[in-house]
Amino acid sequence: MKKVLAQRLKQCREEKKLTQQEVAIYCDITEKAYQNYELMMRVPKLEILIRIADLYGVSLDYLVGRTDKKAL
Repeated sequence: MKKVLAQRLKQCREEKKLTQQEVAIYCDITEKAYQNYELMMRVPKLEILIRIADLYGVSLDYLVGRTDKKAL
């Protein structure tokens, strides 16, 4: 799950043309914390994961690899 999550976080961010800093600001976390999610160093708490999913317009199931369907 960690690998899929990291890949999809990066993919979604790039599709939205956002920087890691912009995502971090939206989620009220540090840029380093967000970088750690994309580098598979840490897994975000559920509260943060929900904010990220809302920002990217995808489901939590998509982010964690339970489905390949992005839509909510």
